[in-house]
Amino acid sequence: MKEVKDILIIAEFCGDFSETDNNRFLYIANLLAEKNMVELVTSRFFHAKKKNRKKIKREFPFKLTIIEEPGYSRNVCLKRFYSHFVWGKNVEKYLKMREAPDVIYCAVPSLTAAYKTARLSNKSHIKFIIDIQDLWPEAFRMAFHVPIISDMIFAPFSLIADSVYRRADEICAVSDTYAKRGMRVNKKCKSPTVAYLGTDLKDFDQYASERKARRFSLNKDKCWMGYCGSLSSSYDLNVVIDSLAILAGEKKQAPLFLVIGEGNRRTEFEEYARKKGVEAFFTGKLPYNEMCSVISMCDMVVNPIERGSAASVINKHADYAAVGLPTLNLQESKEYRRLVGKYEMGFNCNNGDPKDLARHIEILMRMPGLRKKMGRNARKCAETLFDRRKTYKRIIDLCED
Repeated sequence: MKEVKDILIIAEFCGDFSETDNNRFLYIANLLAEKNMVELVTSRFFHAKKKNRKKIKREFPFKLTIIEEPGYSRNVCLKRFYSHFVWGKNVEKYLKMREAPDVIYCAVPSLTAAYKTARLSNKSHIKFIIDIQDLWPEAFRMAFHVPIISDMIFAPFSLIADSVYRRADEICAVSDTYAKRGMRVNKKCKSPTVAYLGTDLKDFDQYASERKARRFSLNKDKCWMGYCGSLSSSYDLNVVIDSLAILAGEKKQAPLFLVIGEGNRRTEFEEYARKKGVEAFFTGKLPYNEMCSVISMCDMVVNPIERGSAASVINKHADYAAVGLPTLNLQESKEYRRLVGKYEMGFNCNNGDPKDLARHIEILMRMPGLRKKMGRNARKCAETLFDRRKTYKRIIDLCED
């Protein structure tokens, strides 16, 4: 029998802690709390809504600690870097007051808290595990890309990231791509643990079947293409709108476009759809359970990520596979494109190419049998690679071993 451990989880970007919150670290904390003493440390500032959290009334089987952070209004701005810096310093103060845990499981990014925690962990001989969620500063270079200048600005962040990766006793990551980035400089971890963000398929299926959770229904006499996720600078919905306009211009059948999500480009996308005469329906951000229910009514899904993105295997990939729908993928990530090809669960289209996307949409429109076959393949992928009940056991073992 494994001994009970004191495990501290540090994750700046957590969800809303609601009953249907699908956040990775909330899920991990609940699993670890079954046999261990667990504390989850997160930020007062809620990144998704860009405002401070309201009082959390739910009770959890672990201790939840909220640490102050100034906050910011935009994803890419100087104030955001300052906010993360302050939060990291506040985490450091808290760790110095707290009794040393047996294990620290730390999300990366952000970088300051991870850097401070890594140094304290190594100094105190605490097992330090990182979970790489995204690549910083690589992700910011896409939003602010000026030759030479960008490299100079982000060079210090690269050094900080390398220091965090190097100090980790174990590396966990949400994709093989991210794990390899950490292992480039780490000599302590023998083999990284890759566990896709994923979702709990049992919960997903329950949410998808809950018709009462929906505030509206889709006309099933029509064919629908769905998108769920952020409407920010990383996502190119305009290329999707252009592809649907091409099909309409050629007098070919085109699906209606359902967009679930929120972000600073929503108005731009809505106006562009009107300009192109494309039937696109924007729901705004939905609770996770309602998103599952609504996306399940679609016939295909689209993954339009901008060229040059550092994103690899992300949240929506798990949801798209779980719902059992063919994916029209424009993302450049080699890892995800390999998954789409290996499982034959959709089409890899040329990034930024509306004509190529339109051609593949037309194929799925004309061949409902192929849609169903690819949808079944997508579900097989979800059951193999994205079901948290199976894949997160690796993370639990990593913390408890």
